[in-house]
Amino acid sequence: MGLIHIELFATLDLVGQSPGGPDEDPVGFPFGGWQAPLLDDVVGEQIVAAYEGTDALLLGRRTYDIFAAYWPYQEGSKDNEIATLFNSVPKYVASRGRPDLSWAGSTQLGPDLAGAVREIRDRHEHVKVVGSLNLVQTLLREKLFDRLDLWVHPVVLGVGKKVFDGGAVPANVTLLEPPAASPKGAVYLRYGLAHGTPATGDMSAPDRGAGRDD
Repeated sequence: MGLIHIELFATLDLVGQSPGGPDEDPVGFPFGGWQAPLLDDVVGEQIVAAYEGTDALLLGRRTYDIFAAYWPYQEGSKDNEIATLFNSVPKYVASRGRPDLSWAGSTQLGPDLAGAVREIRDRHEHVKVVGSLNLVQTLLREKLFDRLDLWVHPVVLGVGKKVFDGGAVPANVTLLEPPAASPKGAVYLRYGLAHGTPATGDMSAPDRGAGRDD
C-alpha cells in the first residue's frame, strides 16, 4: 500500500487559501498571492525535495485547473524539474462537475471519493495532494492521509479558508523530522498520521505528590 502525502502552504493563523496568486480564488478573498513575498531559496529547495518519489497527483478541481493552465508550459523554464514531474505522472481529479481533462494523464474520480482514494493508494507508492482545501477536508475526515507537510508562513490574514476547516477529526500525528526554518521565517513541519486519538491529562498540579513521605 502506498502513501498519501498532503502538501499545504499556510499562514500563521492556518489560512491556506490562494497562496500562489490573486487569480487563484478571487471572489471574496483579498489576499491572493500572500505567499509570494515570503518565498526564498530555502523554501524553494524544500518544496522540490518534498516531491521526490512522487508517482501520482491527487487534486481538487480548482487546483487542477490552475495547474493544468501552468505546468504543461513550464518544461525548460526555471521550474523545469517540477514541471517535468507533474507532466509525466498520473493526475486524479476530485470534482462533481465536468472538468476539462486535456492535461495528459488526467482522470476524474467517481462519486465514491473515499473508495477511489483507497484504490489510488493501492496503485501508487507516493501520491501527493497539493492545495485542494475542499478535498483535504474529506481526507482529514476519513483519515485518508499518511503524511502532512505544512509550510507555516509568518503572516496573519484573519480571513480565508483554513487548513482544518470543518474536516478535522480527533487524530494523533507524529513529527517525522525536526522543523526547518527559512530566512524569511517560513517553518516547514512534516507530520505522519499516528494510531489512536488524543489522550487527556491534568496539568493543574504537575508536581502533585512530590516530596511527600506518606
